[in-house]
Amino acid sequence: MDSEQSRNSDQNSNSNQNSHELGNNDGSKSEGRTGRVAPALRFRDGLLPAIVQDVRTGQVLMLAYMNEESLRRTLAEGRTWFWSRTRRSLWMKGETSGNVQKVVSVTEDCDGDALLVQVEQQGTGACHEGDFSCFHYPLSEFSTLNRGAGSVALSPSTAAVAPTEPAAATTSAVSTPTPAMTPASSPATSLGPGAADAPFAGAEILAELWQVIEERRRQPREGSYTSKLFAQGMERIAKKVGEEATEVVIEALKKDNRAAFVYENADLIYHLLVMLAAKGVTPAEVFAELSRRR
Repeated sequence: MDSEQSRNSDQNSNSNQNSHELGNNDGSKSEGRTGRVAPALRFRDGLLPAIVQDVRTGQVLMLAYMNEESLRRTLAEGRTWFWSRTRRSLWMKGETSGNVQKVVSVTEDCDGDALLVQVEQQGTGACHEGDFSCFHYPLSEFSTLNRGAGSVALSPSTAAVAPTEPAAATTSAVSTPTPAMTPASSPATSLGPGAADAPFAGAEILAELWQVIEERRRQPREGSYTSKLFAQGMERIAKKVGEEATEVVIEALKKDNRAAFVYENADLIYHLLVMLAAKGVTPAEVFAELSRRR
């Protein structure tokens, strides 16, 4: 109890030391702990990138974005809060997963346009894929920038994930865009409301995705998110399906969020296919059951 009270005291002290940062949007400056003048925070489009670092190991855990309210909550509560750019809502790290981040310090950089948040990471880690850090896909041989998709193209020998395979999926509280399937670039989103004229246009992607999933199941590939799911077993896969189903429900209850709703449905469909493969059931069996119910 003493250590916990001490830690809370440290966090409250840290909140007081950093509270001046939010009051200086008029461009004035305040004095930090070192006696030097700290720059006023410079929010871009209302957001600041926040680098989260494990205080015990120095390992970088994740990058997320904070607006003023999430920063206020982080400083006041001693737990990390962020702003989701896809859902346009606040979320607390670990709210559903239990992987809470206890804040030790929050420091702005010399330009006032980025934050370093040092934390004591709880639970299994920061990454929704099960890794301690979100940074676990090494890249090499930088080649060209695909401006249409907004992603870096790698040579086949070094690409960590197949183009048709989602590199990661989101969780209810820790949602970040999947590199291979973002709302801006996904085929379903680009079709838009007019897709009602051809509601199953592009459905062939399901067969392609199933083929990739089966290949990853039979021949695991290093760096593949799908192979990793199969290695972690049905319990992990089932948990992901539950998380994605929750995300779909959350987005369904919101208004004016078509892209985010489509995005979450894509995540759910992908994880359902992975579960079917892990269970040894094919989509054809599901289609047959649907046909039987007509």
